[in-house]
Amino acid sequence: MAIQLNHFQSSLLKQEKQPKPLFFTSSKTKNFGVNTAASSSGQQLIQSGEVKPILPKDAATALNSEGFKLLDIRPQWEREKAYVKGSLHVPLFVKDMDNSPITLLKKWVHFGYIGLWTGQNFTMINPNFVQEVEATLPDKDAKLLVACGEGLRSMMATSKLYEGGYKNLGWLAGGFNRAADSDFPEIEGPEKLQYATIGGVSYYFLQLLNLLQAVGKE
Repeated sequence: MAIQLNHFQSSLLKQEKQPKPLFFTSSKTKNFGVNTAASSSGQQLIQSGEVKPILPKDAATALNSEGFKLLDIRPQWEREKAYVKGSLHVPLFVKDMDNSPITLLKKWVHFGYIGLWTGQNFTMINPNFVQEVEATLPDKDAKLLVACGEGLRSMMATSKLYEGGYKNLGWLAGGFNRAADSDFPEIEGPEKLQYATIGGVSYYFLQLLNLLQAVGKE
């Protein structure tokens, strides 16, 4: 687990060292500095044992035997592709609906660099995230297993929830992308859970790869 956490930290540091275009200096972006701090805080909570890391292969036991409720914090467009039946859903990031000239320019740059390849929308952090979780699950003593696609966004979410008074938190280590087909048997949606974060051009490359693998097995 320490290796996995160090991998996330290394990825964040690499992102920080890369030069950032002037277009992304506004607070209407993903607010990189604040989010990096939240990720670091989440990592510290996991390393200290305040937040319990749970591998996808152990998630069923946590949900069925240990009393955890699964909180899916992915954006709506990822959840629509595939989600665990019965899971709670409150997105940590939401689509940025601002259409001012500056934001439209940012969206255009985002599409060219990221959106076209990944299919991800231009997002902003959900300012009401903790309040929406409170409305969904008012009991702050409840056990919550927080999950996203790769584990980084859910790490940030655990930090925000912990500060908001939720102390019995679990973190799905590696996210849904690391799950096997049998880890969450009751899945709804048109895609595999592991592929729900993949979109845009990369999705078609994935489909082509799956097709080639299937032909190779024949």
